[in-house]
Amino acid sequence: MATVSRVAQQPADPVGLRFASRSGRWVLVATVLGSAIASIDATVVGIALPAIGRDFHTGLAALQWVVTAYTLTLAGLLLVAGDLGDRYGRRRIFLIGVVWFVVASLLGAVASSAPVLVGARALQGVGAALLTPGSLAILEASFVPEDRSRAIGAWSGLGGVATAIGPFLGGWLVQAVSWRLIFVINVPVAAAVLAVAWWHVPESRDPQVTGRVDVAGGLLVTLGLVGLTYGLIEGPSSGWTSPPVLATLVGGAVALGVFVGRERRTPAPMLPLALFASTQFTATNVVTFAVYGALGGTLFLLPIQLQQVSGYSALQAGMSLLPLTAIMLALSARSGALATRIGPRLQMSVGPFLVGTGLALLARIGPSGDYLTEVLPAVVVFGLGLATTVAPLTSTVLAAAPARHAGIASAVNNDVARAAGLIAVAVLPAAAGITGSAYLHPVQFEDGFRTAVFISAGLCLIGGVLAAVTICNPHPTPTIARPSAHRLHCALDAPPLPDPQHATAAG
Repeated sequence: MATVSRVAQQPADPVGLRFASRSGRWVLVATVLGSAIASIDATVVGIALPAIGRDFHTGLAALQWVVTAYTLTLAGLLLVAGDLGDRYGRRRIFLIGVVWFVVASLLGAVASSAPVLVGARALQGVGAALLTPGSLAILEASFVPEDRSRAIGAWSGLGGVATAIGPFLGGWLVQAVSWRLIFVINVPVAAAVLAVAWWHVPESRDPQVTGRVDVAGGLLVTLGLVGLTYGLIEGPSSGWTSPPVLATLVGGAVALGVFVGRERRTPAPMLPLALFASTQFTATNVVTFAVYGALGGTLFLLPIQLQQVSGYSALQAGMSLLPLTAIMLALSARSGALATRIGPRLQMSVGPFLVGTGLALLARIGPSGDYLTEVLPAVVVFGLGLATTVAPLTSTVLAAAPARHAGIASAVNNDVARAAGLIAVAVLPAAAGITGSAYLHPVQFEDGFRTAVFISAGLCLIGGVLAAVTICNPHPTPTIARPSAHRLHCALDAPPLPDPQHATAAG
């Protein structure tokens, strides 16, 4: 234990950890469990939405806020959190995020009204913002370059397992006891994360970071997202021309514009815009936005469809996604290894098509809700698409930028994924005609759900086409391991940047 303790208190060895080593496995355990508490909570809440709505007697807009309040603070503060990790230590910020998340979860468990629950969810988002970029950045900074894709693939697969287990566990808790327990389950997992990370995860930071943390930039992003989200959620019921809706939409857009202008001028930007000079980096993030927007909107509506239209219990609705567990566990790490051998282009092109096909198949779910003929085929195809896409997507965005900005790069891609889901949850129900109390009327909701999944499927197809025409495989490299700073970049890319990096999807 003396050796482990010494490693945990010192900067990561420049040589890095091997995936098959004992130390490497402990690092993987800590990062997977850390990101899992955020993933599980997000998916569990989706299963619990009908029960929350009944307890608090709320309409669809309130349920949207239960989801989006979390995503708002998460997306708004991810960049600040990534910067904090690069400056003050990725492990340190990761551990702070875990503690914060658990405290906010307990507040959600005792919420007395929908507004209180929304507030607790917003605080959860702050904790998730602190721990989410850190989990992937720790992997990138800890493992040797040739083992990073394998580690990220395992992280993606095991994280997918956690995401899939969440609905099952949440459904059982909602049906057997109460939706409030879905927030309590974070406590034992967080305790394990804190113990493993404290003893086994090496500290890492960016030694070249300068200036101060761009808190103003983080506030501008958060305010911009709040304004846009409020306008998009309230627009269908209040009217798009009503003064509050117009004011928040315009104010949100202005805040985001000011943020971009600030990042161009400040000497130490929270978001180094030079990252986007890389075609590979930019294209991968656009694909991320398309795929995760489709996922976010559909997975918000699917539990409601299964429970309100098909008559599933909360437990049955949660169990319906369990095949994702086996698929992600069996294939994600292999998918990452395959992308390392053949390059990411094929998988990033085919994967979104599979995801879109799975989403389109969800349109077959009706009042009978037969699992074997209506639900399972869609879940299997959808799972195969995710397993094909997520690991190479993550590896590609990380490889498109230098390693010393691991925290901020991870935060950027996570921010893209979260913002996509945030916007989709706000926009997709209204675009499909699901507003107000529609979720309480099965026939009306079923019609809207069918429209929504076709919209989401189309978005995934666009992502696949975009990947096919923009993503390119790296040039062949010698078998001798290269330092991450000397990675070859795709010929379509700009010259290697001074130092950015990024993580995709994750969860």
